[in-house]
Amino acid sequence: MRKKIIIAAMAMMLAPTIATAQKQWTLEQCLNYALENNITLKKSRIEKRSAEEDVKSSKAQLLPSLSASTNHSLGYRPWQDNGVTTVTNGQVNSKVDKTYYNGSYGVNASWTVWNGKKNINNVRQKALTEEQAELSIQETANSIQEKIAQLYVQLLYLTEAIKVNEASLETARKNEERGKEMVEVGKMSKADLAQLSAQRSSDEYSLVEAQSQLATYRLQLKQLLELTNEESFDIVVPETTNEQALGEIPSLRQVYESALATRPEIANAQLAIKNSDINLSIAKAGRMPTISMTGGLGTSTNSLSNNSFGNQLKYNFDGSVGASLSIPLFDQRQTKINVAKARLQQEQAQLDLQDKQKQLYQTIEGYWQDAVTNQQKFRTAQQTVDSEQQSFNLLQEQFSLGLKNIVELMTGKDKLLTAQQNLLQSKYMTILNMQLLRFYGGGGM
Repeated sequence: MRKKIIIAAMAMMLAPTIATAQKQWTLEQCLNYALENNITLKKSRIEKRSAEEDVKSSKAQLLPSLSASTNHSLGYRPWQDNGVTTVTNGQVNSKVDKTYYNGSYGVNASWTVWNGKKNINNVRQKALTEEQAELSIQETANSIQEKIAQLYVQLLYLTEAIKVNEASLETARKNEERGKEMVEVGKMSKADLAQLSAQRSSDEYSLVEAQSQLATYRLQLKQLLELTNEESFDIVVPETTNEQALGEIPSLRQVYESALATRPEIANAQLAIKNSDINLSIAKAGRMPTISMTGGLGTSTNSLSNNSFGNQLKYNFDGSVGASLSIPLFDQRQTKINVAKARLQQEQAQLDLQDKQKQLYQTIEGYWQDAVTNQQKFRTAQQTVDSEQQSFNLLQEQFSLGLKNIVELMTGKDKLLTAQQNLLQSKYMTILNMQLLRFYGGGGM
């Protein structure tokens, strides 16, 4: 009974560790989590919300402004000798007020009727800025997804590479054990056995190095996902087939044309050109007159007045409506300079678009060339692995019979390991680059 209790207690203690170790992330889960929690993306979304407020502010500038005001003051006249004389019940009373109170109340309105469409163009410009902010979010999201995919595929490759290293190490151990047996019966020298032991040690080192690289890339992916807890992190290793690496590679021209129509960085650069056009119109508006309208209602009160407070508000009430026209004559070349800078901004925006298009083509061309090259390497590597595997199997048999020396065996093993590593690398690099081409062509990751 006590033994069962101890086992149950140990199981409860180990359960969280086992559950944590078993948590694995698919590529889709990594992408969704990053798009929801990445700090850079969150900052971009805040900038988008700020741009939305700027649009509202610019639209509000089209409306009249209305304000209410009131002013109150106390005054003191120490040498005042004239006052107010009143007669009450036949008695004459004189009162001199040296302290008095003033109050004014008003409502004022103003409206810019025309300023060369500067306010209207400002609304259009802020709306374009809002669209650019949204596109910047998409750019950041695409960049993050691309990095995640690259790290994820690298983890898949290293996971498979570790299996190859483990198999190579197991073979090295068997060869070492076989060598010990051959030394005991006098068929092998201790020097040759030392070489087998060195090969086994080298394979152990290679396995540890591959495991270290896997942990490094796993950490990089975890950091990219903004995971800061101590929970262990691992990925799901999906089943990959050779057919995936041997699939049809999309046309370079087709991918590029689709990317031009769908990639946010291109759309953002195109909006920047429109933005520069509006900025030029705003700069030219500095040469045009401005028409404004104003209006106001006001009244005032004074404690020295013989009228009551209500009568003062009534009799002192006045209203006004006015219009003003402002014609720029000389502004110290500011408008001319603003127009010249706006034209330079137009040229800059055009060059930025060309640069974005060139960078996009170079990126897609690089992925396309890598896909083609690695697919060709993969086809060749398949044949090489089969050939080297058969050759090594034969070498092992001949080595056991004493027909091949240790150098030939180790050389054959190295060739097989290299071929297997090349096969895995070309396979996963082909799959990655084909997936990136589909992503740039408008498909999902």
